Amino acid sequence: MIDCGEGTQRQMLASKVKLSRLNNIFISHLHGDHCFGLIGLISTLGMFNRTADLYIHSHPSLQSILTPLISTFCDDLSYKVCFEPFDPSKSEVIYEDRSLTVTTIPLKHKMPTAGFLFSEKERARNIKREMIDFYQIPLQTIPLIKQGADFVTEDGSIVANDRLTVAPAPPKKYAYCSDTMYWERILPFIDSVDCLYHESTFLHDDLAKAKATMHSTALQAAKIAAMANVKQLLLGHFSARYDDFQAFLMEARSVFPNTFVATDGDTIEF
Repeated sequence: MIDCGEGTQRQMLASKVKLSRLNNIFISHLHGDHCFGLIGLISTLGMFNRTADLYIHSHPSLQSILTPLISTFCDDLSYKVCFEPFDPSKSEVIYEDRSLTVTTIPLKHKMPTAGFLFSEKERARNIKREMIDFYQIPLQTIPLIKQGADFVTEDGSIVANDRLTVAPAPPKKYAYCSDTMYWERILPFIDSVDCLYHESTFLHDDLAKAKATMHSTALQAAKIAAMANVKQLLLGHFSARYDDFQAFLMEARSVFPNTFVATDGDTIEF
């Protein structure tokens, strides 16, 4: 999960996301709309008798804020809340498992803020079932072939790996950048990502308000997407002063056509 504002639990239930699948929460910064839902979620997970550890990745200050709340409202938790602090001013890998890495992206906002780059790891090659049968490939040899090895038959013949396998789907990259003002220093971190979520709190007519609050406009988000050569742009974090999000879409598409507006409950494929 990325950020945890008020209403997060309701949205998870509406989207039919299983709470039991949640193991890591990445908090971009300590403004309330990005973290006020944490204590309620932690409490609910305890009522469901969760046993697996929950990891919260954030600015170090969050631990001192949440610890007394947990002690007060969740003193009998059946699981452990583990705080994993990071420095928002640096870009560093803060999470890694077998399939992906999560790297922080320093952003420019009123308080220390980080975006997150989710990068899939390259997968093993896919071995063709008919080749296994044809060459009678032993099961213990298959992992090596998936990693790129050729196969040597009993008579010493070498079967090239590209005959036995097909390449996996290219690894995907997703970048999340909210909240931030227009800042070209993020370009190297989001270069050529498959999908970029970039805040667009204001329309460009309100550029002065965007600068004063250290947020971005839809036009600025589109410029960042174009300069970074990303494949798809998602806009979000709209100011409550606006009722018509189509205006954001039109503004951004004037610079970056492959732009979409993120709305509650959407599933985005990229």
